[in-house]
Amino acid sequence: MEPIYTIDQLNQRIKYLETRQDAEWCAIKNHVDEIKENLKPLNLIRNTVEEINETVGFKSHMAQSAISIAIGYLAKRFIVGKGDSMFKGILGSVVQLIVTNLVSKPHESSEDEEESSKYEPSQE
Repeated sequence: MEPIYTIDQLNQRIKYLETRQDAEWCAIKNHVDEIKENLKPLNLIRNTVEEINETVGFKSHMAQSAISIAIGYLAKRFIVGKGDSMFKGILGSVVQLIVTNLVSKPHESSEDEEESSKYEPSQE
């Protein structure tokens, strides 16, 4: 760092450091938002399915659909359990359908692009 000898240099350095602080703060906020997005249960399941597909080498849509159906079935058993009533059976089927559809959908990055422009340095 250069020594500062005048008030103008000091003011310029302060302005530079404030701008840098704003930019770094925005980067931190964006990073925290990415972490929060990745920790959502649906994204955790979706990322796990994608990793399984990459590891095992499933490339066909049929294998991915089978995994999605299996995860839907597990969600049904986990949430509803082994209920004998008709209401629990219908509720379990709806839960299974929703989870299967959500897991099988490709991950959309359009939300990430919109949210990245949300945090901009303040103009003070």
